[in-house]
Amino acid sequence: MKMPIEAQGKRGRPAWLRRAVWEPVTLVIIGLGLVMLMQPFVKLLFSYSFIVLLAGVIGYSIAGKLPE
Repeated sequence: MKMPIEAQGKRGRPAWLRRAVWEPVTLVIIGLGLVMLMQPFVKLLFSYSFIVLLAGVIGYSIAGKLPE
Protein backbone atom coordinates (compact mmCIF):
# COMPACT_ATOMS: atom_id res chain seq x y z
CA MET A 1 0.00 0.00 0.00
CA LYS A 2 1.45 3.34 -1.01
CA MET A 3 1.47 6.33 1.29
CA PRO A 4 -0.32 9.50 0.20
CA ILE A 5 1.89 12.08 -1.49
CA GLU A 6 1.40 14.48 1.44
CA ALA A 7 2.87 11.95 3.89
CA GLN A 8 6.01 11.50 1.85
CA GLY A 9 8.95 13.84 2.07
CA LYS A 10 11.58 14.72 -0.47
CA ARG A 11 12.73 11.91 -2.75
CA GLY A 12 9.74 9.75 -1.82
CA ARG A 13 10.86 8.95 1.74
CA PRO A 14 8.09 8.39 4.30
CA ALA A 15 7.46 11.28 6.69
CA TRP A 16 7.99 9.08 9.77
CA LEU A 17 11.55 8.34 8.65
CA ARG A 18 12.85 11.76 9.68
CA ARG A 19 15.32 12.92 12.32
CA ALA A 20 12.78 15.33 13.81
CA VAL A 21 10.52 12.40 14.69
CA TRP A 22 13.07 9.96 16.10
CA GLU A 23 15.42 12.21 18.09
CA PRO A 24 12.80 13.17 20.71
CA VAL A 25 11.66 9.54 20.98
CA THR A 26 15.19 8.34 21.68
CA LEU A 27 15.76 11.15 24.18
CA VAL A 28 12.67 10.00 26.09
CA ILE A 29 14.02 6.44 26.09
CA ILE A 30 17.36 7.68 27.45
CA GLY A 31 15.54 9.66 30.16
CA LEU A 32 13.45 6.62 31.07
CA GLY A 33 16.63 4.54 31.39
CA LEU A 34 18.16 7.14 33.70
CA VAL A 35 15.06 7.26 35.89
CA MET A 36 15.06 3.46 36.05
CA LEU A 37 18.72 3.51 37.03
CA MET A 38 18.29 6.03 39.85
CA GLN A 39 15.08 4.79 41.46
CA PRO A 40 15.65 2.82 44.69
CA PHE A 41 12.33 0.94 44.91
CA VAL A 42 11.98 -1.75 42.23
CA LYS A 43 14.96 -3.99 41.57
CA LEU A 44 13.53 -5.23 38.25
CA LEU A 45 13.51 -1.68 36.86
CA PHE A 46 17.09 -1.21 38.01
CA SER A 47 18.06 -4.51 36.37
CA TYR A 48 16.77 -3.43 32.96
CA SER A 49 17.89 0.20 33.17
CA PHE A 50 21.20 -0.36 31.39
CA ILE A 51 19.52 -2.14 28.49
CA VAL A 52 16.97 0.66 28.09
CA LEU A 53 19.68 3.31 28.36
CA LEU A 54 21.83 1.52 25.80
CA ALA A 55 18.89 1.15 23.41
CA GLY A 56 18.22 4.88 23.68
CA VAL A 57 21.85 5.79 23.00
CA ILE A 58 22.07 3.45 20.00
CA GLY A 59 18.75 4.81 18.70
CA TYR A 60 19.99 8.37 19.09
CA SER A 61 23.14 7.51 17.13
CA ILE A 62 21.05 6.05 14.32
CA ALA A 63 18.54 8.94 14.40
CA GLY A 64 21.40 11.40 13.94
CA LYS A 65 22.10 9.82 10.55
CA LEU A 66 18.51 10.19 9.28
CA PRO A 67 17.64 13.01 6.88
CA GLU A 68 16.13 16.24 8.17
